[in-house]
Amino acid sequence: MDHPQMGWGCRHAAEALVFIERTAIGLDVHARSVRAAAIDSLTGEVIEAKLPAVNAEIGGWVAGIVDRHGAVHVAYEAGPTGFGLARALAAAGVACTVAAPSKMLRPAGDRVKTDARDALLLARLLRMDELVPVRVPTVAEESARDLVRARDDARVELMAARHRLSKLLLRHGLVYAGSVTWNRSHDAWLRRVRKDGLDHAGTGTLAAFDAAFDAVTLTLARRDRLDRQIADAAADSEFTAVTRRLCCLRGINTLTGFALAVEIGDWDRFTGRTIASYLGLVPSEHSSGGTRSLGGITKTGNTHARRLLIEAAWHHKPRYAPGKTMTDRWARASTHAAARGDAGNRRLHHRWTVLAAHKKKHTIACTAIARELAGWCWSLAVMDA
Repeated sequence: MDHPQMGWGCRHAAEALVFIERTAIGLDVHARSVRAAAIDSLTGEVIEAKLPAVNAEIGGWVAGIVDRHGAVHVAYEAGPTGFGLARALAAAGVACTVAAPSKMLRPAGDRVKTDARDALLLARLLRMDELVPVRVPTVAEESARDLVRARDDARVELMAARHRLSKLLLRHGLVYAGSVTWNRSHDAWLRRVRKDGLDHAGTGTLAAFDAAFDAVTLTLARRDRLDRQIADAAADSEFTAVTRRLCCLRGINTLTGFALAVEIGDWDRFTGRTIASYLGLVPSEHSSGGTRSLGGITKTGNTHARRLLIEAAWHHKPRYAPGKTMTDRWARASTHAAARGDAGNRRLHHRWTVLAAHKKKHTIACTAIARELAGWCWSLAVMDA
């Protein structure tokens, strides 16, 4: 894919998108095929093609456009196909923008949608500087992100497996009497139920119990294995320093800190204010004339990181009294980070008490705390030491 006329590379997402090349190329990328459209800004010529979803094939077609139409800039929408194409084009010196699908402007009243039209629209929007780019993560960031999301999938699947097993037993009048479930005592009870409590059930029920119990056991083992791998990565990787600083805040343990570190990636592209907007934690707004109306949070951006911050925010509601767990975390970070974390913990708990005194709904209060917590996380992440 190397070509002497390709020399612009992949732009950083934080930079304003300015189209300076001669030819804009839009790619509508799917798992098995790619529709391409190129617009030559000098001649107005439009070149379209249907390509296999193979980076080498796409690169070869782009190189041919460069030969005939000069410098190019390529754009495609972020999606399930990932960032491999963007990295391949950038490695060949091709300017490449991965566009945020939710921010794309589509013509009002356009009711005909095809892959070819989507590719052409991308090329036109690119020429007009109307695409909002997303940041392309490094290979290390994407690898760590895959690990974190695999763990999150295991968490969701474990909850579903446990729910299925509990509901199966409930249908047969079997309810655990203990106050804490899914511990050793509960496991022993489940095994006794399988042996004695379902003796009058049919073979189908016994088979369903075995399948549900095996699903819980196997998914739990998978989750625990991923937890160990995350702990190892958090202890010795490029994300270690940021993870340890984030863990100076309440509600952020190693798993949460590492997940936030890899989901955000480059924290320097934000400020203490913009990080909350990126995570979709700011209120939506509908204003017209002299009327200003604020709604629920936008829920845009990174849903995984937003969920982690919402969950962490609840930990700031109880009285703040640093114990051994917190002091141990502070010992693994710098003195400056520990002091910053302590200040954040005190401030966030105070905010909880103020919101509670004003009788705010718990969900609204928690979201407000999460929004401010995002800023404290940013301040720790960008800290020099």
